Amino acid sequence: MNGFFATVLARELRLAARRPVEALLPVVFFVVAASLFPLGVGPEPQTLRHIAPGVLWVGALLAAMLSLAPMYGSDHADGSLEQLLLAPEPAWLLALAKALAHWLTHGLPLVAVSPLIGLMFGLPGEAIALLIATLVLGTPILSLLGGLSAALTLGLRSGALLNLLIVLPLAVPALIFGAGAVSALEAGQAVDGHLSLLAALFIATLVGSPPATAAALRIALG
Repeated sequence: MNGFFATVLARELRLAARRPVEALLPVVFFVVAASLFPLGVGPEPQTLRHIAPGVLWVGALLAAMLSLAPMYGSDHADGSLEQLLLAPEPAWLLALAKALAHWLTHGLPLVAVSPLIGLMFGLPGEAIALLIATLVLGTPILSLLGGLSAALTLGLRSGALLNLLIVLPLAVPALIFGAGAVSALEAGQAVDGHLSLLAALFIATLVGSPPATAAALRIALG
C-alpha cells in the first residue's frame, strides 16, 4: 500500500475515533427512519417485504448524505488540506483515502445494521444476504460521489444542500439496481443483471471519481 495513502487513511480513522457521535449519527438516522415505515404503512408482512429493499436503500442513501460536509470542510478550515495537497503524491490518492475512510466509518456501519432492519421488515435470509451484498457494492459509490460533491462545494455556505442536489441524481442508478436486485429475488427473477450493473457502476465510480475530486480540490483552493 502506498505510504501516503496509508498515512491519510490512518489519520482519517483516528480523527473519526475522536468523534464517535459524528460517525453514529448516520446509523441512528438510518435505523430510526427505517423503523418509522412499518408504523406508517401498517404491519402487513407482505407489504413490508415488498417495500423493504427501496426503504433500506433510500435510508442508506440519505444517511450517507449527513456526513459529507466534514470530509474536506474541517481540513479546509484548519489549513491542513492545503498541506496535504502540497505533498509530492498525486492528489487522487488523497481523494481515494478520504473516500475509503468515509466508507469505513459511515458506510460500513450502515451495512452492519442492515440485517436487523431486514429482519424487522420480514425479509428472508436469502434476501437479507443479497441486500448486504448490494450495500457492500453500493455504499462505496455513495462515499466516492460524496467526496466529489464535497470537493465541488468546498467553502460554500450552502454546501450541505448542494451536496444533496449533486449526489442524489448521480446515485439514482445505484439505488435502482441495488433495490431492484432484492426485489427481483423476492419475485423469483434472476438477479445477475442487477448485480453486474451495480458492480460496473462501482468500478466506473472508483476509476473516475478520485481524479475528478482531485481536480475539484485544486480548483477550489487554486
